[in-house]
Amino acid sequence: MSTLTYEAFLDEVTTVLTELYDLDDEAAIKLVMAAQDAEFFVPHDDHEAMRTVEQAGKDAVTLFERKQNRQQTQEKQQQRVRQKNK
Repeated sequence: MSTLTYEAFLDEVTTVLTELYDLDDEAAIKLVMAAQDAEFFVPHDDHEAMRTVEQAGKDAVTLFERKQNRQQTQEKQQQRVRQKNK
């Protein structure tokens, strides 16, 4: 299986996000950039074998699921705050 450059790998993750989850380019790029800021991709930069198209697909799913989980957690916290303030 061939490996990608780090930049091409990030582009592939972004592309998979737009294709699988119908995100627009801006939202997908923002998600990938946030993951970079959180150092999610550091192992990929260090280990070329991790930069494959298959891994990009797996990472796209992971990033999207984490985003969904964060949103659900925030919504639940906001509901609790609203209920307390009633």
